[in-house]
Amino acid sequence: MNLKTIHNVYFIGIGGIGMSALARYFKANGKNVAGYDKTETNITIGLEKLGVAVHFDDAIDSIPKEFLSQKETVIIYTPAIPKNHIEYNYLKDNNFTLLKRAEVLGKITEHTFCLAVAGTHGKTTTSSILGHIMKPINATSFLGGIAENYNSNLILGEDKISVVEADEFDRSFLQLSPNIACITSMDADHLDIYGEHKELIKSFNDFSKKVSDTLIVAKGLPIDGLTYAIDEEADYKAFNLHIESGKYIFDVKTPNDIITNIEFYLPGKHNVMNVLAALAIANEYGISLELIKEQLKTFKGVQRRFSYKINTPELVLIDDYAHHPTEIKAVENSVREMYPDEKVLAVFQPHLFSRTRDFVDDFAAELSKFDELLLLDIYPARELPIEGVNSSWLLNKINSKNKKLITKENVINEVKKSSTKIIVMIGAGDIGALINDVVKELKHKELR
Repeated sequence: MNLKTIHNVYFIGIGGIGMSALARYFKANGKNVAGYDKTETNITIGLEKLGVAVHFDDAIDSIPKEFLSQKETVIIYTPAIPKNHIEYNYLKDNNFTLLKRAEVLGKITEHTFCLAVAGTHGKTTTSSILGHIMKPINATSFLGGIAENYNSNLILGEDKISVVEADEFDRSFLQLSPNIACITSMDADHLDIYGEHKELIKSFNDFSKKVSDTLIVAKGLPIDGLTYAIDEEADYKAFNLHIESGKYIFDVKTPNDIITNIEFYLPGKHNVMNVLAALAIANEYGISLELIKEQLKTFKGVQRRFSYKINTPELVLIDDYAHHPTEIKAVENSVREMYPDEKVLAVFQPHLFSRTRDFVDDFAAELSKFDELLLLDIYPARELPIEGVNSSWLLNKINSKNKKLITKENVINEVKKSSTKIIVMIGAGDIGALINDVVKELKHKELR
């Protein structure tokens, strides 16, 4: 299939992070773009402002007529759509060209010099940092989050260099042809897809074999490549790490050089690891360490990755996408590092019945570390309920005197009751939309 000959691109699940980046890309390249999603979000509103037609009812009549031309239209769909989706089944039965997001991303980037970021944790922030570093040389970056510097999940450049987030979910990253890549982590996750952790590891090994030039891995991972670490011997080593005026300052040793006094504003040592991975990829490509240093200083972060929604002397509200025990641990560590003397309230929405089942004890251990906890029902996403797996079960395993199971409707009232200065709202479900209402109420409370 030649993407250049396509006139119409129709998305089923256009509001997803990865899907919407592709929609933006095709729109910017002069294609007619439209799509369906389940609900209206800030992402779909942003697409509509670009001239993309988006609808929210699963009905064939809602598909714009010009997109029903089989020869001129490609359908891109997310694997998260249900099997009984009306539009999907109609288009499939009528022999439209249907492609998964990962297939299309693979086709777009296969003729570019491709820089890929893989890993169960850290890939969105790392790829966003890398995209920002590569912006001055006109790389095009497809991101798994909204980069604050660009208010977008697409950094549009030329078609010579691409930066991509290599997603391990349903083995999507095996569609890519990376020249230089990194693997940030290989913790057990997506066991609803892989069944066992060893199958996930095998998939990462398969990905590593697709890298044509250089593979970079976090030190300790069981895959050969250039290594990176903090205060440990590695090919890329961060050292002399300290906090000064709300930012990290540190030095980095590379295989051939040392760069001093790098400044980076995102909290948490896991973000220093993300910096190291991005720096290593850029340096291996040939970007000068001085340019990398300058770009790192101006990186503002990624929405829903330790994003400050309120940051005043009286109240701090942080929004984070964390939905795995390892990610929750990183958030808790970062909060304690920034606010060592303050109590912390966490509002957590579990994501997927299967993930909750597979890691329930790990979730309980990490959530027990917060001073107060408000726990929401499990966000099902693509899954049907699993008997016995619910938030009450998780709550009973959490070792805390200040824990409570609440509904989404009660979040605002319960948060307002708390006397804690530091609040973190975490999860990958619709808690990301709920937080805006919480912010409005809390700001109103502060004014009174």
